[in-house]
Amino acid sequence: MTRVSFGILALNAQPFLEYNLRALYPFAYEIFVVEGAVKAAASLATPDGHSTDGTVQMLADFKGRRDPEKKLRIVSAADEGYTDGFWPEKDEMSRAYAKYVSGNWLWQVDNDEFYREEDMRAVLSLLQAAPTISVISFPYFEFFGGFDSVITGSWHLYQQTLCHRVFHWEPGYRYASHRPPTVVDESGTDLRERNWIRTPKNGADAVYLYHYSYVLPKQAQQKVGYYSNVEWTASFRDNERWFNESYLQLKRPLFLGEKGWPNLQWLESYDGKHPDAIVGLRRDLQTGKVNEAMRATHDIGKLLSSPLYSVQRVTARFLLAIYWPLRTAWKAMRRSFFGTRHG
Repeated sequence: MTRVSFGILALNAQPFLEYNLRALYPFAYEIFVVEGAVKAAASLATPDGHSTDGTVQMLADFKGRRDPEKKLRIVSAADEGYTDGFWPEKDEMSRAYAKYVSGNWLWQVDNDEFYREEDMRAVLSLLQAAPTISVISFPYFEFFGGFDSVITGSWHLYQQTLCHRVFHWEPGYRYASHRPPTVVDESGTDLRERNWIRTPKNGADAVYLYHYSYVLPKQAQQKVGYYSNVEWTASFRDNERWFNESYLQLKRPLFLGEKGWPNLQWLESYDGKHPDAIVGLRRDLQTGKVNEAMRATHDIGKLLSSPLYSVQRVTARFLLAIYWPLRTAWKAMRRSFFGTRHG
């Protein structure tokens, strides 16, 4: 049987997490939510490392009232022996759920990423029909500023074109790293070296991951609050400036991520179908059932309707299409040259 264990990391994950749990529940054999902050995100958490936005209370309520099949397990840093309540890093958080997995598939899900129900059924059918699959990776939409605009550019088109999410799981397998998500077998071999499926299909259509990571201002603020304190990236070092000038004001609409060439990142309109859970969340936000501050989107609409911005986006896409293949070829040539020279 196809038994899927879902693993989710959560810090201040409301309102998305609750809707995500409801969406995943019918497809899950078990769900692990690893809650709390890593040390770099201490400013976003309680003194003992927990969420401050009601996530902990929602999880307790969900487990008590919405979990009739006892699928949900909540894991905290204290549960895993971190006495100060904080996780060292996200690797440890992901390993915390991986060690409890009893299904034969591990599906990692961010708390604010969703899938269309029909696509999830297609993926489960694929796993049932082809049990030798080792990894499934998805193309993705990353929403920015609202539900009708996505961010794209250098990162999405050339650097991280796919998200690794579904992993075959057997005794002896282990979760090796969170960035990028990597599972290895009992011999230490990366599962992507085996039967790796890139971009599964539902009929003739690709199955996409829908990542609502920059929809709410609080999400953007939380990201800069975390990334400004980690050592492995210089992104968002000007955290408040990025939030105010790039996220809220779109002052550099071709550089919405990191600064400087070739880090071009821009907005595109999204008018496709959303997962049902997001349709429900949008409705609840509009009616006030969910009370959460939203970013105004009139400036995004004005920008996306601008002929000048349209030309700029086409030009940016063209330049990247030239730059990245040349960069890849140059790096390969250098490796070949120095490898021969020093070999």
